[in-house]
Amino acid sequence: MRNALQKKRIHQLRKRLGQAADSKCDGIWIIQPENRRYLSGFKAEDAQLNESSGSLLIDGNHCLLVTDSRYTLDAEREAKGFEIHTLKGGLEDGLPEVWGRLGASTWGFEADYVTWGLHRQLCETLHAHAPAIRLVPVTGLVEEMREVKDTHEIRASETSARMISSVLDEVIPWLKPGLTEKEVARRIEDLAMEKGADRLAFPSIVASGPNSALPHAVPTGRKLRKGEPIILDVGVRLNGYCSDMTRTVFLGNPRAAFKDIYKTVREAQRRALEKIGVGVASDVPDAAAREFIRHAGFGDYFGHGLGHGVGLATHEGPRLAPRKPVTLKKGMIVTVEPGIYVPGKGGVRLEEMVVLEREGPRILTKNDHFYDF
Repeated sequence: MRNALQKKRIHQLRKRLGQAADSKCDGIWIIQPENRRYLSGFKAEDAQLNESSGSLLIDGNHCLLVTDSRYTLDAEREAKGFEIHTLKGGLEDGLPEVWGRLGASTWGFEADYVTWGLHRQLCETLHAHAPAIRLVPVTGLVEEMREVKDTHEIRASETSARMISSVLDEVIPWLKPGLTEKEVARRIEDLAMEKGADRLAFPSIVASGPNSALPHAVPTGRKLRKGEPIILDVGVRLNGYCSDMTRTVFLGNPRAAFKDIYKTVREAQRRALEKIGVGVASDVPDAAAREFIRHAGFGDYFGHGLGHGVGLATHEGPRLAPRKPVTLKKGMIVTVEPGIYVPGKGGVRLEEMVVLEREGPRILTKNDHFYDF
């Protein structure tokens, strides 16, 4: 018997599948790793896009986990309540046979995750299959479920956020001129592993001086210098759940221009946190931060959205951005991360991870290294 939480999720998915007017599917094929884990508890991860450690096949009567011999024992141990089917060959050969056995004629597939090559191979096999089996693209069914976290997920995310906060608590006082960005990134990873993280949630961003003007900078051999901004954007994965936070620090006294930029970003973040809440459109906090930055004269230097959801993946829904707003709900976990990036000079980003509660947003990231210039 699968646990009650996953049973509830599968019931909700079946209901959503039946209500999806554009799908008309009898069942759904799940291949995306985070969706797979969310529904089954199966923890395996795919190393690359064209590799799959397993698929879920869920229709009105069946819950199957299809995998290969590398993962059979893991699947039997982790995906309680799922029938485990071990393929002898690849997905393109084995899946049509399993679909035929289940009897459903129309299967939804995750259009954002199934590669064109795999889809083409499957369709070639299914073309000759009798009775006919049809694949229909679907998007967002499980991802939208994952946007609202239950109590277990909130606790897991809070623990992950505390861990990465404690890593920065140790790293920031340790920083000194002469250390390279790569050395700092290695220290972050070492501390995360020492504290028991599954792994980093994403490669750490350590960007100093002009490199800090690159929002997704890759650590280099550049040495830290006094007075320059140093962006530390870091996260861990713990029990499957990710954390994500950013601090900008200075060694010594920064130039007046960077004090001004820092103050602007910090106030933009405060204003966004005041606007975010249950029932609020997701573009409202983004607009609050964006307008303040624009009025301060830095509008051309804030090019990304205010934030994003965090959970089993580092980046998931909802997005706090100007386009395609959604209504924010209780239990959503999002980042609030305004930034200003001046090409050739440097940048500042500050990021908190918050959970939306009835009383307002509760900040999960606990490192308190902020400046009051």
